[in-house]
Amino acid sequence: MNFIEAVSPNFNERTVPPDILVLHYTGMKTGPEALARLRDAESKVSSHYLVEEDGRVFRLVPEERRAWHAGVSSWKGESDINGRSIGIEIVNPGHEFGYRSFPEAQVAAVIDLVADIRTRWSIEDSRIIGHSDVAPDRKQDPGELFPWKQLAQAGHGLWVEPDAAPGLPLSEGEEGAGVFALQAGFTRLGYDCAPSGKYDAHTTAVVRAFQRHWRQEQVDGVADGMTRARLIALLRAAA
Repeated sequence: MNFIEAVSPNFNERTVPPDILVLHYTGMKTGPEALARLRDAESKVSSHYLVEEDGRVFRLVPEERRAWHAGVSSWKGESDINGRSIGIEIVNPGHEFGYRSFPEAQVAAVIDLVADIRTRWSIEDSRIIGHSDVAPDRKQDPGELFPWKQLAQAGHGLWVEPDAAPGLPLSEGEEGAGVFALQAGFTRLGYDCAPSGKYDAHTTAVVRAFQRHWRQEQVDGVADGMTRARLIALLRAAA
């Protein structure tokens, strides 16, 4: 691939090879503003790549180094996500500044970039995730408008289309075996959602993050039948 070099000083050494890929949106008003922040030593944030809306790809941190993009986060029991991931920032103003669909040129560039990265590192489909997946209490990006299905159809990431699954929804405040099983399923998929049997605020955040990725037509934190069906189908696909 062709990259525009835009070196960031915000990185340190890795201790393990990357095996996770985290997608973000920039959540700032413009791409140049986001690029400047990712290169500002005082900001102490960075990513390995930034993809502009027109498809240009900027390389900020070498993949062999640990960029600072995920913050406090967790996936499949690992808490140092920065230490074992490659981060891609995708220019989009985000929910705060006018969230909008991702242009096709940008999506195509992201797909090509992900494919290119995977020629160098062993990254399983179940470990191609969003920032909101690893930090559901804090983050919403890249959000429910990001075309995860299109990315998966190109061969990168998980996507399922289960049959309709009627059933009573589970929501915040409920308790019982059904909630425990739901939390256990999310934990098995990768989320930090230790089973307690109590549908608390954190469980709601996890459900909402899951929906942003895999149930994008309904992002409300309520585990309806289809949300649960997609979770079960994803667990089978990831097995």
